[in-house]
Amino acid sequence: MDDRREGMATLRALLAEAVAGKGRIAMVTGAVATGKSELLYAIAERAFDQGALPLTATGSPAESGLPLGVLSQLLHQAPLLDQQRVTTSGLLHEGARSQLSRDPGTESIEHVDVQIVDALCTVLLDLAERCPLVVAVDDVHHADRASQLCLAYLARRVKFANVMLVLSAADHSPHLRTLFHTEILRQPHCRPVRLTHLSRDGVDARLGEDAARRFGAVVHELSGGNRLLVDALLEDLQTTGAPSDRYGEAVLACVRRLGPCAQEAAHGLAVLGEPGSIGRLLGRGESEAAVAKSLQALAGAGLLADGRFRHEAARSAVLAELDAADRIHLHRRAAELAHRDGATADVVAGHLLHASHAGDPWALSALEEAARHALRDNGVESAIEYLKLAWRTCDDERRRARIATTLVRAEWRINPSNPVGHLAGLTDALHKGHLGGGDTVILAKALLWHGHTQDAMDVLGRLRELGEPDQETAAELAAARPWFRALYPSFLPHLPEVGASRTAAASSLGVGRRIQSAGALADVLTHGPREETMATAEHILRGCRLDEMTMDTVETALLALTYTDRPGRAAPWCDAFIAEAETRRAPSRQARLAAIRAEIGLRGGDLAAAAADARHALSIIPAGSWGVAVGGPLGTLLLAGAAMGRLDDCLPEFNQPVPDAMLDTRFGLQYLRGKGRFNLMADQPDQALRDFLLCGELMTRWDLDVPSFIAWRLDAAEALIALRNDDEARRLVTEQLSRCGRQSQRVRGSALRLLAAVSEVRQRPMLLRQAADLLQAGGDRYEYARLLFDLTEAYHATGEYRRAGMLGQRARALAKECHADSLRRALPRMDRDDPGGVPVLLSDAERRVAELAAEGYTNREISARLFITVSTVEQHLTRVFRKLKVSRRTELPETLADTQQPTVA
Repeated sequence: MDDRREGMATLRALLAEAVAGKGRIAMVTGAVATGKSELLYAIAERAFDQGALPLTATGSPAESGLPLGVLSQLLHQAPLLDQQRVTTSGLLHEGARSQLSRDPGTESIEHVDVQIVDALCTVLLDLAERCPLVVAVDDVHHADRASQLCLAYLARRVKFANVMLVLSAADHSPHLRTLFHTEILRQPHCRPVRLTHLSRDGVDARLGEDAARRFGAVVHELSGGNRLLVDALLEDLQTTGAPSDRYGEAVLACVRRLGPCAQEAAHGLAVLGEPGSIGRLLGRGESEAAVAKSLQALAGAGLLADGRFRHEAARSAVLAELDAADRIHLHRRAAELAHRDGATADVVAGHLLHASHAGDPWALSALEEAARHALRDNGVESAIEYLKLAWRTCDDERRRARIATTLVRAEWRINPSNPVGHLAGLTDALHKGHLGGGDTVILAKALLWHGHTQDAMDVLGRLRELGEPDQETAAELAAARPWFRALYPSFLPHLPEVGASRTAAASSLGVGRRIQSAGALADVLTHGPREETMATAEHILRGCRLDEMTMDTVETALLALTYTDRPGRAAPWCDAFIAEAETRRAPSRQARLAAIRAEIGLRGGDLAAAAADARHALSIIPAGSWGVAVGGPLGTLLLAGAAMGRLDDCLPEFNQPVPDAMLDTRFGLQYLRGKGRFNLMADQPDQALRDFLLCGELMTRWDLDVPSFIAWRLDAAEALIALRNDDEARRLVTEQLSRCGRQSQRVRGSALRLLAAVSEVRQRPMLLRQAADLLQAGGDRYEYARLLFDLTEAYHATGEYRRAGMLGQRARALAKECHADSLRRALPRMDRDDPGGVPVLLSDAERRVAELAAEGYTNREISARLFITVSTVEQHLTRVFRKLKVSRRTELPETLADTQQPTVA
């Protein structure tokens, strides 16, 4: 049976006995919110049914210093005659005055005016002779001392009176007078009634069937069965889905009802977050034993579990109740105690952060150490907050510059645009001589990323002026040289040289992997793919994790593997590091890795995945925050969009403003190629050719002219073919073939495909078959689909119609797999004209142009009707004439417009 039902049954029985002339006492105890008040008021209402008169009063912490305050509440409700009321008022006044003149430490009845106490109690006993009384005092532990003594006096005299005395008190209350409590319970006619919190079944019953099924477990866990908390949690969970304001308010209500000592203990616990030296924290003379008693009361109220608040919402509510100045003082005091007791740096730094204080000599060291640990353990946001506080409060300019450099690197992991505000300050620190050489290199990299090229050159110039670098600077420079070679080749001449001996020494300082990785990428971009380079890149990746120092190492190693024309080998590594970046909550790293994954997908011919990954990278970090590196994901997205024929979808990215300084970087090369391919697919071959030639000019100038990175000559050749300049196209293709190494199978295959396009019809099948073997081995499905398309046309042109039909089906299936919609739409379909039974191989676009030309429309008229350029009309007609083996439009078959083409599945 529920303990409240049992308690009510006990009280009813006692009431019946009291009405029958046998005075009874009930002491109802229990933790906060166990239902004591409800039980008292229920028996008071029951008194009317039994013909008894209820007199009720409530103790309050605010009135605990008011002598006879509780007794006054009872007597003012009594139905007294006028003369009795006057007399009673006089007694109360005299008693209060007398009590106020006593020693505050006096508790015994002997030190109180017994005559006044007896007279006041006699008023109640006389009233009981006229009508049975139920005297109910709630929260008697908060009653003033004089009232408690009167109630104890009354308790000894009601045994044979028509009086039921019902008192309620909270367990573990420091305000429950020991003498009073003992005096009441020792009476033989007193019955204790003990109430407890709800069990799990009790919580479910209070919630109701539906709510219990949804929230029962969590409500019981977070309330401890406290009825007030149960009701508040139910309201919060139904409204917001989580403990919120109502829960916090209920927690505060419980804390306040436990009294000032418990409130102070709750404040201390909320500041510390866990059991600790709360007495020392409060610093007001409280003994740890007294604090332990208050914590016991908080736990008994269901507010704590294992010495901590059951939910952060409870802790936050208690903290919010504190005055801001008091909260800051307590956190500052907590930081001092934690430092003195040897607590971990993150505990000390957490309190310093809440106190917005780091003025003590030890505080800066604690913040810096906590930041290092947080960066290592994926707490980037916390590290940034620690470093910001350290930076604001540090008055040593050299140390402040070092903190700012660490802050830049930390904020970079969230969003590369965040650290911009610190760059000017670091530049100023450099000119004042407060920035170390290693930090100077980091500053130069950040300035270059954001396109501040002149500032970066000034910083590098300042670095050269420093003379012979120290060991730390030499290590940074040794790692920076291949990194600049691969990413910012135009700035490499401005970087100070480091001797071979210093480079070897740098490797021993833990930067060896960074040097190796950047060197592998630089080697691929200058000499092309080699087996040893691929082995080095994979060896580096095998030993890397994404801590605060290795992102550049991982990035350059992945790119080195990607540009070796083996994207399939890079993909699993990239996917693993993306998963790690997500776990570490490092958006900047996620974005940079997604951009690399897009390049890998593009080189494997997975156009849709490449576009999705590039868009994902640009969604994690907006284009404006990428700095000059935006050319990487933008270029990949434009390349994939052009290949898929989704020009309208990519038009916003095509029109996206980019930094001018981007063209001084490797990212600019990627962007120029993507922009060129987009222009080519948009029937702008002139503009496309200019993009490709500029890309080639920069690659040649920077000695990065390797086909495995960007085969710009092949792109330019395609543009020239569109412009009907086959001779220049053939020259570029031949030159590209001469520059292809043994490892560049994909590029050799693409070059042979274009060579076939500018060769005689009878030579095309042989060249395209050679290209097919290379492209199939190279793993680029999109380029292989284009090859199958060209080979289909070549077989048709040489009369091998059966082969052409079979290859057309394979080409269409592969184009669909790659999401190359533009290629799939351009793929021809086999048909036979009725007049001579001659197979006709025309794409949909070619057939539409040919039909209008056969009807006598001019090229300009066809252009207007089909919404394409005149140049595109001319290109389609050139292919139609070649396929139909005619030399002018007047020779086009008149029945062409009536021909129906069956779709090849």
